[in-house]
Order: sequence, then structure tokens, then C-alpha cells
Amino acid sequence: MSACVPTRTPDSTHTERVHPPHSPPPRRRRFRIEGADVSSAIAVFLIALPLSLGIALATGAPLQAGLVAAAVGGIVAGRLGGSPLQVSGPAAGLTVVTADLIHRYGWRTTCAITVLAGLAQLGLGCLRVARSALAVSPAIVHGMLAGIGVTIAVAQLHIVLGGNPQSSVLDNLRALPAQLTDLRPAAVTVSLLTLALLMLWPRLPGRAGRVLRTVPAALVAVAGATATAALAGLTQPRVELPSWHSHALAGLPEGPVLGLAAAVLTTTLVCSVQSLLGAVAVDKLIASRPGLPARVGRSDLDRELLGQGTANIVSGSLGGLPIAGVAVRSSANVHSGAVSRNSTMLHGVLVVVAALLMVPLLELIPLASLAALVMAVGIQMVSLNHIRTVTRHREVLVYAVTTLGVVVMGVLEGVALGIAVAVAVSLHRLTRTRITHDEKEGAHHVHVRGQLTFLAVPRLSRVLHQVPHGTHVVVELDGSFMDHAAYESLQDWQKTHTAQGGTVELTGRRAGTGTDTPHTDSTSTEPSPPTSTCDPTSSPTSALTPTTTSHPGTAPSTIADCRCRPWTPWRNHQCEGPAAAPMPDSSSTPSAEPAGTSGTDGAPTLASGHPTPASLLEPSEPTEPVTSPDPTGSTGPATPTHHTEPISPTETPEPALALALPAHPVAPFGSTSLGGEPSAQQLVRGISAFQRNTAPLVRGELARLAREGQRPSQLFLTCADSRVVTSMITSSGPGDLFVVRNVGNLVPLPGEESGDDSVAAAIEYAVDVLEVGSITVCGHSGCGAMQALLNAEPGGVRTPLKRWLRHGLPSLERLADDGRPWARLAGRAPADAVEQLCLNNVVQQLEHLRAHESVARALRDGALELHGMYFHVGEAQAYLLTGTGGTGEERGGVFAHVGVPNASA
Repeated sequence: MSACVPTRTPDSTHTERVHPPHSPPPRRRRFRIEGADVSSAIAVFLIALPLSLGIALATGAPLQAGLVAAAVGGIVAGRLGGSPLQVSGPAAGLTVVTADLIHRYGWRTTCAITVLAGLAQLGLGCLRVARSALAVSPAIVHGMLAGIGVTIAVAQLHIVLGGNPQSSVLDNLRALPAQLTDLRPAAVTVSLLTLALLMLWPRLPGRAGRVLRTVPAALVAVAGATATAALAGLTQPRVELPSWHSHALAGLPEGPVLGLAAAVLTTTLVCSVQSLLGAVAVDKLIASRPGLPARVGRSDLDRELLGQGTANIVSGSLGGLPIAGVAVRSSANVHSGAVSRNSTMLHGVLVVVAALLMVPLLELIPLASLAALVMAVGIQMVSLNHIRTVTRHREVLVYAVTTLGVVVMGVLEGVALGIAVAVAVSLHRLTRTRITHDEKEGAHHVHVRGQLTFLAVPRLSRVLHQVPHGTHVVVELDGSFMDHAAYESLQDWQKTHTAQGGTVELTGRRAGTGTDTPHTDSTSTEPSPPTSTCDPTSSPTSALTPTTTSHPGTAPSTIADCRCRPWTPWRNHQCEGPAAAPMPDSSSTPSAEPAGTSGTDGAPTLASGHPTPASLLEPSEPTEPVTSPDPTGSTGPATPTHHTEPISPTETPEPALALALPAHPVAPFGSTSLGGEPSAQQLVRGISAFQRNTAPLVRGELARLAREGQRPSQLFLTCADSRVVTSMITSSGPGDLFVVRNVGNLVPLPGEESGDDSVAAAIEYAVDVLEVGSITVCGHSGCGAMQALLNAEPGGVRTPLKRWLRHGLPSLERLADDGRPWARLAGRAPADAVEQLCLNNVVQQLEHLRAHESVARALRDGALELHGMYFHVGEAQAYLLTGTGGTGEERGGVFAHVGVPNASA
């Protein structure tokens, strides 16, 4: 099979339909274009038309070339590309490259270079290297775009002022004073009007403004300036579209071979990187629209590269500009409601119609208006958000060098210079290590910040040997890598210091970054290789245990054997006991979570209002295996256990709280848990990990809260299920949430007979004393309380659990009432009756909340909002109930999918 043929993953859930023999074949469905795609195509067309003409003007190409590229980008790239909702066409990022090619080689050779660049993209797509292109540092990409934007803005400024641009940025800057002394009033007036409409149109206030803002600002600006120039009778250069019969097509490339090769490489690089980054950005936009990700799917970057290459071949052959994914049009396409690639293709068809039938109207557009439009686009390419991002990540030097290189030398040279600086900065960070030594409360503290390599060994050795003999030393390793030379140096010093009567405590900033003293065999004087029960990697840092304290004359000891990985935002909590007993029926019953996830309160994630320590945000590979020690006593690596399989959406609910299913066995204090570790030891180990790693980082924030008191923003009422971790799913920290947890997330109605003082007291305290601004009721999938309600039988002994669950009977009655609409999830039906009851229960408990006097009073005063939330454990997906912020009663409700917001990198 050819490497260019996209492979197709077999779908085991798909059943192929075979019509019975001797019967007519099934009818094919008619080609249909949904209304959302039509409206989106019109919106994108209205943006693409003036921008395509403006970019063609900025490059010095025939204006028809912009229309050809827009049409081909919409139809060809839209049909063949791997990102269905990305809109391709002539991009501002290619303006500088194309203008330079036209200046050097002429228009027909530039078209040939476009064709060759398309062939190069086809080759890259066949090699499936699209993901590799994303390895370029974002600072380089943003710097390249910023440099292109500066070049565009400076060149178009001359046309805005009524002159003609020069061939380079430096020439344009030198000619600017003379241009300012020779202004053309007509051109300046039209340009200022265009820029004013561009800036003010998106800011129109009121209801009428919302309606008017549906018309793209670019179209309004160009149309307004054109109409004003025509009515005022301003004489100035306008768009000229010669007959299509005289349109220049691609010719054979003429010029030096090396120069042409560099031109093809530059065009391929800019087109490919901009298109692939655009596809990734479109995926983020799609994820923020409920229900759309399941319909559209993620972008196939290799197919996108093939589609872009084919489009460039067609565009270059027909005399069009180079093509790439365009962020402005793609964003408009998604936000306008597009649901398939039909919107992209239809916009291309509309461009063809306009190019054939709207020539008289297009020739009324002043060139100064198009220049002002493109100048505004160039200015927007220098994004302040990108500058803040690269500054925050300490890559502003790479960004600045790339930008200046593109402006002064050119795109290819600027990118190469940026890559060189990025490599130099990375090497500097790898070799830069700060080692400090101070004395606090009688103990010597040696703090190592950065990667500990052989280059830092001399400084490390010098600092360590300044520590007096016989003292207690704490060595804190605040880095993620240690090579063998540094490891041996540290171990040799530790051995010497303890032999001279001192003690050494080696700690890291997370579990697995302390150091372990080598075990000494009784028959040998040489230390054996270090072993690890935390990580299976072979680097010396993987041999580090949580905290090791060495005393003279004694063997090193650890607080507890580390066989459990802590919670971090990117890594699952995975435990592996030395002789873990299997869970009952583990082979037949799918588990919603890996074994050993009973510890739910891990490293806290602080809210946006609190400082988030960097050590809590260390990225780790989620698929890294957990190594457990050999039961025979060997220290070699055991068979790794992976927890990488996706959890099935149809998960097994927790046991139904002893009403329908047997409960979990409960181990007495000091006994062995199901994971093979004594319960008391597991508790102590968790507390020790907090005191060692997390407490030093949050102590300041907790001290502030202790002084000022708690001021939570909301009351969060949820189930006691151990799988629902409130701080994790809400990204909150100390002082953010006032949490009430009970079995089934129930809110008893107020009253002597049915009320529950505990929940009612918490509600009253949160609303009247803490003055929270919102109350959230959060249900979850696989709730054992809801399972118990469905399976409960009348009669029997009224245990405390049964008496409590009577507060959930209104939810069960709501489910059985045909006259009341059921709550539902957006985009899919509930998986089973338990999930349907879980959804209805959230809505019912919100109604119970309104019956409490303090809540009703706060709602009347507009001081409180109520929210419903549903958390699907197996999918790790949150849903919010729409329409719960007011005082009206929910009549069913839809739980909307909460996606990932679009964030600029």
C-alpha cells in the first residue's frame, strides 16, 4: 500500500450493512448542505473577499491572483484537507515571502515556485512528518509572524499615505519622512475611514449593535470607504481587474538553482507551519462548542499537509498566490456555527461567483482602503498576548531575535537565527545550576536549583566541603535531572560526612527526587547500584526516594517505601503494592478507576487567586509504567503495570450502599488494605508526603487564611463518593470552596420531620455568614445512592442509610412523572436509568435549595446564584446545567458539555 494512502482504523462498533440478494441496492443519500454551513460560508466569504484583494495588492501580484487563491483554498484544501473547519487561502503570513519572490523572479516564476512548494508539501505529507513540524518553538513561530506583520505594516503605510512602498523594511523606514511631507489627502482620508470602521464596528453597543456586528468589520470598512470615495468624487487609484483571458499562469522557473531551492524551502516552511498551527488552533475552538467535537473530530495533520500541498499545486498552476490556513477566516467559520467542511467549500464557490460576476463592483474599491485593511492585519500579527506568553516562559530573547531577523534579513534567515538562539538558550538552561548554602536553626541547608550535571560538580563539591564536620545537613535538590557524575559526587560526600559524625537529609521537591544511600553488601566494600521503587527509569534521579536521613553508624531509613505516585495535574495516582491482592471479580467487572485510587486528596491545585508553586505543575508522562519490587527480594525491575487504557464511558457504579449491593470490606486500623499496604502506613505516608512536599509551598497562603479568615466564593454540595475530588475538578485551592458532602448530594427540605440540621446549618452558615455568591449542586455518574433508590424494596429494617435516602425519593418521583420533562445531557442520551436519575436528582435538589429561607431571601435580593453540575467519572468530563442562574424554576434542563477554552500559546 502506498504511504500516501491514509490508513483507516477499523471500528469494531461499526456494522457493515449488506442488502439482501435480488433486491434493489439502497438509495444513496442526497447531498445536503445544512443551514449553519450556508450562513458560515457567507460570513467567511465576506471576510475573504476584501482580504484576498488586499494581500494580492501587498505582494505586488495581479489582484486576480488573490481571488484564485481564495477560491482554490476553499474548494480544494477544504475538500481534501484534514481540518474540516479550517479555511485556507492567501495568508498575510506569506505576504513578505511572496513579495520578495515576485521582486526577484517575476510573477510567472513565483507561480512555479508555489507549485514546487505544493509538491514538497505532498512529499512531507506522505512521510507523515506533520507532527514533527510542531516541534518548532512557539516563540520562533510567533516571532516569525510578528516580523512579517511589521514588514507588512511598514510597507502598506506608504500606500495609506498615497505613495509606493520600497523593496525592504529599512528602505521603507528611510523613505518614510519624505513620504510624510508629500501626503495625498484623498488616500489618507479613505485610509483613516477604513481604520476607524475596523476599530469601531466590533464595539457597537446595545441590541442593535449585536445585530450589526454579525456583518464582518472588514467588509463594512472597505464598503464604507468605497461608498464615501464614490459619493465624494475622490480621485485616487482603484482596483483594476483585467480580463481573465489575459490572466498570467505559471511558467517554467527561471533563475539560479540555489536561489530557487531556497525560495521553495521558505514557501514550504511558512505555508506548512502556519497551516498546521492553524489546524491545532481550530481544534481548540471546536472543543469549546458543545457536541461539535464528536461530529467533526480532531484534525488529521498529515492529511491537512496533503490537502494544502494539492491546493498550492492547483493555485500556482492557475496563477494564484500561495495558500495556507488563515486564522481569521477559520475562527469566523467556527464561531458562525459551521458543522462540516461544506461551509469552507461553499465559501470558495462564492469567491468564484464574485470573481466572475462582481468585477464592476470590485473595481470601485480604492487601493488605499485595501492597504489600510492589510496594514491593520499586519499590526494585529504583533500580538501582545504572544509577547506576554513568551515573556512568562522566559523566551522573549528568542522571540525578539526571530522578529528582528525576519524584518532585517528575511523570513528564512530570521527563522534560522531564531532556531540557533533557541538552542543556545536551552543549552544555557541545561547547564545553569545555582547552588546556595546557608545555616538555619543549627542546620546547614544546601539548595541546588536547576539540572545537576557534571558541569556543576566542581561547584557542588566546593559548597559541600564548606559544611563543618559533624553537623546536620539538609540538601534540597530542586531539579528534574541528575547525571551519573553528580550522583557519585553527592553520594561520596554523604558517605564521608556521615562517617565523620554528621547527619544528612536529602530531599527533593516531589516524591522520587530525594537520594538513596547505596546498599552495601556484606561481602563487598563497593556500594551496589541504587534501586528505586518509584520510577523505572535508569537515570540516577530515578533512584531517589522521598526523604532519606543518614545517621552515623546506622543504615539509612525512609519514612515509608514509596510505591505510590502522587497526584499531579498530568499524572494519575497509581499504586502498586509488593503483593497486591486482586480485587473481587476484577477480571469480569470493569473498574472506573485504577486500583489504589482511594486516596483522593493529593497535591492541591491552587485557584487563580493564589500563587501556584511550580513544583506542583511538573509534567510527567501519564503512560509511564509503575515498577514494583520483586516479592522474592530482588531489587531488579519487575514487570511494569500500565494504566493507559481509556476508561469506558459506561462505567460500573459504586456498590449501592448496602441496599442493593454488598459494601466494600472495611479494614480495621493497622490492618492491611486491599492494595497490600497497611492502612496506618498508607495514612502516615500520605501525611508525610504533604508535610515534605506540599506544606512548604502552601504554608504562606494558609497562614494568610488563618489570619484573615475564610472567604469562599461558593458553597459546593456534592456526593461523598471518593472518586469526586472537588479541588481537582474545579481547579480550586484553600479558601475557595465551602464544601458539603453527603451520600447522594441530597438537600433535605426544611421542616421538623424531613429536615436535616447538618445540611441546613451548612447552607445557612454559607449564605448568611460567609455570604457566598453561588451554590453548586454536583452529581456524578455511577452514584451508589441513586442505584440504591432504584433498587430499593419497600419494608425491611429502617437503617440510618435508608432513613437518609428518603430525601432522594422526590427525585425518584420526578423520574416517574411523565408530566415533567427529564433533565438530559447535550449531545447524547443518558447511558441508563441510573444516569438519568443522577441528572434529575441535581435538578430536584436545586428546587429543595430554594425552599430554604436563607437561600430564597438571597435569590430575591440578587445576591446568590444556583448552579447544577454533573461530573462523569469515567470520561473525566464536567457538565453544567443551563439556565440555573436566575430565580426561575428548572423544568428539566440540559447539562451542557464544558470544553477547553481557546488559549493562545
